[in-house]
Amino acid sequence: MQPDADSTGAADASVEKKAEAVRTALGERDGVVVAFSGGVDSSVVAALARDALGDRAVACTARSETLPSSELDEARRVADEIGIRHEVVEFSELDNPDFVANDGDRCYHCRTMRLGRMYETARELGIDTVCDGTNASDPGEGHRPGLRAVEELEVYSPLLAHGITKDEVRAIADEYGLSVADKPSMACLSSRIPTGLEVTEERLTRVEKAERVLRTWGFSQFRVRDHDGLARIEVAPEELEAALDIDFVEAAREHLTDIGFDHVTLDMHGYRTGSVSPEDDSEENADGSEPVVEDVFSTEYPTGE
Repeated sequence: MQPDADSTGAADASVEKKAEAVRTALGERDGVVVAFSGGVDSSVVAALARDALGDRAVACTARSETLPSSELDEARRVADEIGIRHEVVEFSELDNPDFVANDGDRCYHCRTMRLGRMYETARELGIDTVCDGTNASDPGEGHRPGLRAVEELEVYSPLLAHGITKDEVRAIADEYGLSVADKPSMACLSSRIPTGLEVTEERLTRVEKAERVLRTWGFSQFRVRDHDGLARIEVAPEELEAALDIDFVEAAREHLTDIGFDHVTLDMHGYRTGSVSPEDDSEENADGSEPVVEDVFSTEYPTGE
C-alpha cells in the first residue's frame, strides 16, 4: 500500500523538523570537527554542520592502512560537493597490537585511535566538539564495539541525539542532493580478515587490490575475504551471473593470484554482511565491523597449480 500525499507530507515534515533541530544544536557550538568517511551518515552531519556553522565546521578523514584509497578519494570529492573544509590526518592501526590481534574488539581499538586523531585536530583548530555519524538505527543492531569508543570519548552524535534513523538520514541526503544518498555501507578493509587472524599490511593490501579488480569489472556490491591466502569473492545475488562469466573468472584468477592469493573462490551465497566476524548480527556495523553469517559454500576458480 502506497502512502497518501498527506502522510508522505507529514513524514517529510517530521524529518525536516529533526534536521532543523540538529542544525540548531550544532549552531550553538563554537565549531565542530566531523569524523568524515564520505558515507551517507557522516556526509549528512557534515552538510548540516556546514549550514549551521559555516567555516567553523570541518570534516576530517583519518587515513590509515584499512582505508581504501578509493574511499579517501571519495571523501575528498563529497567534502567538496558539500562545500565544507576538509582535513586529512594519518595514523596506523597496525601500531596497536590489540588491533593487529583481530579479536572481537578490533573495531573498538580502531575507533579509539581514529577518534583520538580527530580530537587532536580539533584542539589544533581551537574547536571543542567532535561529531560522528552514528544514527538512531545503530545502537540496536547487535555487537558494536566501536560505539563503546564513541561513548567513552564523549563524541557528539547529532543524528542519534535527535532520533534520526538510517532511512531518515537518506531522506535528508536526498533533500541536500548528495550524491551518496544511496551509497551502500562500507566497512574498513580489516573486516575482510576473519576474526583471530592477524591484521597485516600484506593482507590489507591484497584485499584492496583484489576489490579494485571487481570494481573495474563493474561490480557494485561485493567483498573479497582473505582466509589466509584463500580469496573468497562475494558479490550481490543479482551480480552472480556476471561473476560466473568465463572472462571474469579468468581475469579474477589471474589478477588475484598475481597479487598474492594462493586460491581464488566464489561464494555461491553471494554478498552478505558479516561473514567473517564474531557476533550473530544481521546488518553491517556502522563502526566498520561486520557480523557473522555461517554456512559458506564456494566454488573455486582454479589457479592452475
